[in-house]
Amino acid sequence: MKEVMAVIRMEMINKTKEALLKEGFPAIHCKKVMGRGKQKVDFTLIEKFIADGIEYNYPSAAEAISEGHRLIPKRLISVVVKDEEVKKVVDAIISVNSKGKPGDGKVFVLPVIDSIRVRTGETGEAAI
Repeated sequence: MKEVMAVIRMEMINKTKEALLKEGFPAIHCKKVMGRGKQKVDFTLIEKFIADGIEYNYPSAAEAISEGHRLIPKRLISVVVKDEEVKKVVDAIISVNSKGKPGDGKVFVLPVIDSIRVRTGETGEAAI
């Protein structure tokens, strides 16, 4: 068994859930998380306005651009599947979330040693 974890944009959660459901994976866990990637802040966006003498009246945008250390809201999805289903889940997540831009997300695949269904006591793949 494997756990597929994906960090995606907030606005992509519904499309991702639909894609996973369409591929036969209705059971997922999802939560709001905060984080940031490795991309550096591009200060040239603000510097151009300053150099051209243009009045810049968007303080929230300037704050967001200038404070690269800020954490960005994202969604964390977790799906536990059989080993042979990992590619199908990963492909579904990537197909919906890949826009070719920084921040599209990350997918992680982790081993799952065991699972136990609390209600019935079933273990292993029978529990998922």
